[in-house]
Amino acid sequence: MNQFQPLVFSGVQPTGNLHLGNYLGAIRKFVALQENNDCIYCVVDLHAITAQLVHEDLKGQIRSIAAAFIASGIDPVKHIVFNQSAVPQHAELAWVFNCVARIGWMNRMTQFKDKAGKDRENASLGLLAYPSLMAADILVYRATHVPVGDDQKQHLELARDIAQKFNIDYQDKIRATGQGVDMVVGEEPIHGYFPLVEPLIDGPAPRVMSLRDGTKKMSKSDPSDLSRINLMDDQDTILKKIRKAKTDPDALPSETEGLAGRPEADNLVGIFAALSDKSKADVLKEFGGRQFSEFKPALADLAVEVLAPINGEMRRLMDDTSHIDAILRDGGERAGARAEKVMNDVRDIIGFLR
Repeated sequence: MNQFQPLVFSGVQPTGNLHLGNYLGAIRKFVALQENNDCIYCVVDLHAITAQLVHEDLKGQIRSIAAAFIASGIDPVKHIVFNQSAVPQHAELAWVFNCVARIGWMNRMTQFKDKAGKDRENASLGLLAYPSLMAADILVYRATHVPVGDDQKQHLELARDIAQKFNIDYQDKIRATGQGVDMVVGEEPIHGYFPLVEPLIDGPAPRVMSLRDGTKKMSKSDPSDLSRINLMDDQDTILKKIRKAKTDPDALPSETEGLAGRPEADNLVGIFAALSDKSKADVLKEFGGRQFSEFKPALADLAVEVLAPINGEMRRLMDDTSHIDAILRDGGERAGARAEKVMNDVRDIIGFLR
């Protein structure tokens, strides 16, 4: 074997309702990536219990994420859609990576610091080891590319560090198994088993902010449902939320420079631009000088046009979950077969008896 086969992996946590920001920032990219890549898309339910152990309806949330994938256009026949806990090799490789990774590496993760807050001693071990499981999610398939947002870049860099340390520590045994790849780490040629995964960044991702506060990201956890457009919102709800979205009293500017210092205006123009595949400058050419009383109805109509088909298909799928369950079961079997091949190699490389 002289190279890694290109493979895209990405996952979404089943926590809270998926919203417009999730769609524009991630799921829409997943759909585009499947056209020219071998893709695995995972509902990462093991990650969902790292910060919140007990969930009211975890099964329902898992199905909802899968429904969003399918309704948005991901093909579960050509590619793989499954839930993480259905493939136990994720957890097995995560334990190996827990032994490869250093505690100092984990302590430097800013997301752990943010989520643990001041009550660090009461945070779960799972939250601390979250990046190790994320690395296993990717590398149990020897995935080469991952679409990432700003909040996961540090974790992806850690996945590279873990893969690199495993490759260096076990390079002689990797060579002995005949399953490795000639690669260069720094300036040193080695025979490694895991790829050093690369981030997939296809231009700047639209940063969708709260409809109630343009300085905060649109979030599943915001207590105000008016702050976000959920993918399961019906037409009337979308219209109401955009009508009630916070704005300022001034007309829209004619150029993007005029959006500076106007976070709510910038957010709504950005959402229109992302939904219409235009630049903010193009949107302002059309709407510059107009009041929000004219702009909001146009934005609402556009949002309904884009989201209504997704919403309708999600509702259809969620009305009879047997189809979603069958897709996830099939995806789990196909993912498990790939993961088991990798884990057999890893067991041999480490020296486990099997």
